[in-house]
Amino acid sequence: MPTAPAPQNTDELHQALQENDRRPYGRTRTVTAEELVDAAEQFDDPTTLVHALLELQEAYTYGSEPRKSPVVFARLLNLLDEQPDVFDERLRHMLFWRFKWVAGALRALPEVPLASLRQWLTEMRDRYEKAGLGLQPYYGQAYQLAAHVGEGTTLAYELWAARARTRLSDCEACEICERALHHLAAGDDERALRTWEPVLEGKESCQEEPARSVSYALLPLLRTGRTDRARELHLSGYRGCRRNPSMAQEVGRHLEFCALTGNEARGLELLSENRSLFDEVDSPLDLLGFLTGVQVLLQRVERLGRGELPAAGYAGRIWTVAGLRAEIHARADDLAARFDARNGTTAHTDRRRARLDRAPLLTALELTLRVRHLDDVAPAAPVAAPAAPAAGAVPESLPELIVRARGLDEQGHPDAQACWARLRTLAAASDYRHPDDPAVGPLARLRADLLSDEANRADEKEETDAASLHEDAAALYEDAGLPGHAALERACAQLPAADATGQGSESAEEKAAALTDAHAAVVRLHEETPGLAPYLEARMLRLRATALGLRLQTTGDKAHIAPVLAEVDLLHAFATRHDLPGQISGSLLLRASTYALSGDLPAAVAEIDALLDRLKTHGPAWHLPRTLGLRGRLQLALRDAQTAHTDLTEGLRLAADWPADAVDAAQLHADLAEACMRLGRPDEALRHLTRSAELELRRGSRTEAFCAYSNAARLSLDLGRVEDCIALLDSLLAEPEVAAGELDDRLVAQLRLTRARALHAGEDLKAATVEFVALAAESAGWDDDPASHVMIAAETALLLGESGDFARAREVADQALAAHAKAPSYDQLSSCLREIARVQAERQGSDGLAGALGFLADAGRIADEARAAGHRPDGRSLDTALAYEHGRVNAYAGEYETALAALEKALALLGDLGADDDRVGEWAESIRLAGVVEGLYLQRPAPALTRLDAAIARLTAGGHTEEAEALASLAARLRDEG
Repeated sequence: MPTAPAPQNTDELHQALQENDRRPYGRTRTVTAEELVDAAEQFDDPTTLVHALLELQEAYTYGSEPRKSPVVFARLLNLLDEQPDVFDERLRHMLFWRFKWVAGALRALPEVPLASLRQWLTEMRDRYEKAGLGLQPYYGQAYQLAAHVGEGTTLAYELWAARARTRLSDCEACEICERALHHLAAGDDERALRTWEPVLEGKESCQEEPARSVSYALLPLLRTGRTDRARELHLSGYRGCRRNPSMAQEVGRHLEFCALTGNEARGLELLSENRSLFDEVDSPLDLLGFLTGVQVLLQRVERLGRGELPAAGYAGRIWTVAGLRAEIHARADDLAARFDARNGTTAHTDRRRARLDRAPLLTALELTLRVRHLDDVAPAAPVAAPAAPAAGAVPESLPELIVRARGLDEQGHPDAQACWARLRTLAAASDYRHPDDPAVGPLARLRADLLSDEANRADEKEETDAASLHEDAAALYEDAGLPGHAALERACAQLPAADATGQGSESAEEKAAALTDAHAAVVRLHEETPGLAPYLEARMLRLRATALGLRLQTTGDKAHIAPVLAEVDLLHAFATRHDLPGQISGSLLLRASTYALSGDLPAAVAEIDALLDRLKTHGPAWHLPRTLGLRGRLQLALRDAQTAHTDLTEGLRLAADWPADAVDAAQLHADLAEACMRLGRPDEALRHLTRSAELELRRGSRTEAFCAYSNAARLSLDLGRVEDCIALLDSLLAEPEVAAGELDDRLVAQLRLTRARALHAGEDLKAATVEFVALAAESAGWDDDPASHVMIAAETALLLGESGDFARAREVADQALAAHAKAPSYDQLSSCLREIARVQAERQGSDGLAGALGFLADAGRIADEARAAGHRPDGRSLDTALAYEHGRVNAYAGEYETALAALEKALALLGDLGADDDRVGEWAESIRLAGVVEGLYLQRPAPALTRLDAAIARLTAGGHTEEAEALASLAARLRDEG
């Protein structure tokens, strides 16, 4: 089925060709190009047919379909021979350029005899000589054939490299890459890297460069000790070739780089992202390079003993690492053998074997902000059991294990988690036999214990089924004849049920009322259950205090403080009387938290300090990390970031002594990130943010993890680490729950927005525009959040303007204006509109003036609305900024008198500035531009100099030397030209 209606005339066909040229290479572009050739053949216009054939050959070449490219080129040569007048100078240049494309396509096909390759080069030489063209391009292709075959490369290189370049030579970047590869093949890493420098530094580039060069330079960079540079280029270079069939070899080399630097997990992640290449790459040579890189990766994973891990491979089958490696081994060996048979050498088998035999160059190189391990790519499984406690904490004897678990649980000891995990596994086995031991009790009690532990973990994660789990545990305890335990479980069920109130439409008052009722229910259960063991009664008292503490947190009502403290005092007195160290510590922690909630931070710190002293003397030691974490948060609230950093760092150090679930290390890392930001240490903050996200992910808190990663991505972008930001977000957005739509859509949109901004910052304007346009379309439907749509649409309009698509920029800007009417965003929208106006006037001059003034008119209405609403801008005055932009826009369009009047208006609005006025820079810039317009464009140097000299004197007197120097430089120019 055609992808679009067939063009009805040559004008429509040329328009369709232009539209197709803007598409990315791939099947859609190729199929469309084929259809357009069919359409061109219907018209009696050979020139149009030539254009269509050229587009089709380009689609085949960069879509990795080398078998079809020579066929199309043969048609073009026939047209040249039969109708040479059809080819103007530009078309002739394109045609002769593409002799090289055909040479490359034939090399990539092992079924094409070597004699045919050489015959084609002879055809190329003869055609070039007949046309009076220089032969350097021919010798370049002769060298590439020699390098491909593996014979005669030295002479062929000298014959090519010694010749002067011509108009038909490969671009500088491509030739630099070939010269560097020659030195690399000779074993000279340093010379290869020196040769590559202009490409790797971005001074020379083309469609495939620097991505191609980067992929080859990665290992030489490692071998010469330039690990940071290798890491940087891996991130940027991979993004330039991923999912691109014509750069499959380059993708393979990035996979190899991951395998040789201890980043096997990232390699598997990138392999999954490029799974389509197994089926889309039609070039045998490209496929050989890709498969060899994949095999290097899989072979490394298998040697690490993880051959059972899943791997992305050929469609239609579920692959393991070991299974896919075996499949690839056979296929790639066959391809290498076919090329060697055609070439009469062993070059491809030897090169392949050298790659597969290469030992890892580094044991671990941190490539991205998201550290990945092979355990992270294992098949989805239930959350792992807590880390094992100290040796001896989990007894081998089942009765001893049950008794040990209960004893640790009574103390609130973290090692109880491992015991319960072991018991859960044993009890779930089909051959489980419960001990007939009075000290252990009936099976119903063990079932209740395990369910209680599950409910407590659900409480910690704020899961919705926590209350029902507690109720189920209570019923089992009743069956086991333990009414005290049953009462405690029912009391525990009250808090998650009450805490769920207030979610959605319910108000804070309703939640507070639910917590009041929960407290009353716990008190009733406490009073109605006689004979409670001390540790159970202490837990009842703690639940009572916690319920009222949550109510205080919900309302902030000062009247709710005293009831909390009263319950805390009851708990503390009871725990002290019965010598329950864990509950004594818990009561003191609750008291400190209550003071913090009431706003009395010094009292909260005093309580925490007293608690820390007690914990160091009497324990329990596992409460120290949590207590230090609270003290750190209090110090952050008191604006003592250094002390907070010290407390939180110590808390993390001590947390390492206990099982992972015993301490909220993710929160400690998140708080440390905040402390680091306040101390001006953003790189350290970034490490803590990513560590916090990793820990949240490992304990199954996916949303919290993605939020932490989102914060890390934004921070990395603020720090200018653009490629780090993009790599992190690419990894997150490839997660299965994102693809399946299981993650909150607004959180995903935030991740995509940050990625789009990073692409923009990295000057990948095309990719950034695609993402912004998609986000603008989606956010238009966010009726509950028009402010976000204003933000996204405004940025999208600006990006479209920067791309030169001012018509679409106008459409999206109108969307932003419509959303702005619902949720005003004066500063950002005005700034974007002014910037689009500037870009349009700068790009289009007088032709773009009307459109630019339209954007400025919108910005003017926004300024009027802001003034009427009493809005105070975050930065520059909207009115002065608008006047200045009118000056710039009119100056670009050649309307100099209007520009000067606008700039004088801006200066009048700024008025007299004080010595320390933060608008000095804006004022000086307005003076400078007015001087340029008046002195240079209007050729009135005298009044311009009068204006400039007065401003220079004023700025100098105020100590604003930098601004004064800029004006002095302009004044000197005006005097020199006068």
